[in-house]
Amino acid sequence: QTTSSALKGAIQLGITHTVGSLSTKPERDVLMQDFYVVESIFFPSEGSNLTPAHHYNDFRFKTYAPVAFRYFRELFGIRPDDYLYSLCNEPLIELSNSGASGSLFYVSSDDEFIIKTVQHKEAEFLQKLLPGYYMNLNQNPRTLLPKFYGLYCVQAGGKNIRIVVMNNLLPRSVKMHLKYDLKGSTYKRRASQKEREKVFPTYKDLDFMQDIPDGLFLDSDMYNALCKTLQRDCLVLQSFKIMDYSLLVAIHNMDLAQREHALADGTSQADTRRPAAQKALYSTAMESIQGEARRGGTIETDDQMGGIPARNAKGERLLLYIGIIDVLQSYRFVKKLEHSWKALVHDGDTVSVHRPSFYAERFQRFMCNTAFKKIPLKPSPSKKSRSGTAVPRRS
Repeated sequence: QTTSSALKGAIQLGITHTVGSLSTKPERDVLMQDFYVVESIFFPSEGSNLTPAHHYNDFRFKTYAPVAFRYFRELFGIRPDDYLYSLCNEPLIELSNSGASGSLFYVSSDDEFIIKTVQHKEAEFLQKLLPGYYMNLNQNPRTLLPKFYGLYCVQAGGKNIRIVVMNNLLPRSVKMHLKYDLKGSTYKRRASQKEREKVFPTYKDLDFMQDIPDGLFLDSDMYNALCKTLQRDCLVLQSFKIMDYSLLVAIHNMDLAQREHALADGTSQADTRRPAAQKALYSTAMESIQGEARRGGTIETDDQMGGIPARNAKGERLLLYIGIIDVLQSYRFVKKLEHSWKALVHDGDTVSVHRPSFYAERFQRFMCNTAFKKIPLKPSPSKKSRSGTAVPRRS
């Protein structure tokens, strides 16, 4: 336990220092070399002229590509003081349900950011992705891809702990009733017995097809925006030869939540506590897909807590929280690009070229045919509507 609190403390000291020292440097355009800079600062426990004294063992804190990440944070509307306040003002909360990867997860106390420990290879891969990631975000900041806000390393006692700061897909203030990790594959895609016994299990593709055989229904604008975003994102992942990513889909059932509240206090009052709005731009599921909505005219989002409104086959009102996760696991493909430009032109290993595109196509097909469906447009009231329901039983 001490190691975890020491790690949390070191992360907060390091980020406070690096963001603070960055704010003294003037704004400027990101240059190619900015992607490869690593800044390192030593934090002795007794303090130094640059660093405060602290109760932990001596450690070194490294910041990767500080200027590039400052630009990413700016792109997502995260002001330096907000970033610091969210991450460093109150203790980080350790999430017990760590991923299959064995990574540690922390969430900032205001729910805004996730901090995840990553392996050396993943950190290296993210560094390599940065220039391409930069280009893609510039063209399209609305994306379901993970939003990376910082990459750091804490070196202590001969160990390197690398962490990445990302957007938090699942606000704790919204109760999720179901959660799925979907890849569009059916091979061994059922949650393990061990997973099922958890308080909040993450189910998989086969579970989804069993639990929600008719899929999740979105109105047509929303469906089109979602599928178009997935298409753009998959193309990016494919261009990086990335595979094995998943779509995390968490479902808040509004009707079920109302019934739960009614049981809890004998009245059917909906929960009036609104979650605090997220500070970061485009960070909610809803905003991520709205790049396709007419400029300025966004899809109605008054009371949806950042979720994407949907219905199940029963017609219950749902809010979906979604994002593409696990994009750093495929670092092994990057090696292919390193031989030379020739490798891009005649790649002897055709498998490596086709597999990412096969993965992307299957992924999109599953999401936009099986998981998500379009609600057929209601006939306009003038044409005497015979069907009372908006949601079809089968599609």
